[in-house]
Amino acid sequence: MAQVTIYLPEELESKIKKTAASLDLSLSKFITTVLEQKIRDEWSEESRRLAGAWKDFPTLEEIRETQAEDVRREAF
Repeated sequence: MAQVTIYLPEELESKIKKTAASLDLSLSKFITTVLEQKIRDEWSEESRRLAGAWKDFPTLEEIRETQAEDVRREAF
């Protein structure tokens, strides 16, 4: 397994340590998890389950019905 040295501002380091401790994770495991989430190249299962969840999503015509009339633009 590779080792990487990074430099963090003290405030960020403190937040990371507190968060990792609150999740009962080592600092290394917490950072690895966050990085894996950020570079994931596929949709999560939670996101995939959302597909089609908005059964009452308005059509484009319904959205445009509520828009006010646009003002006349000045010529250049």
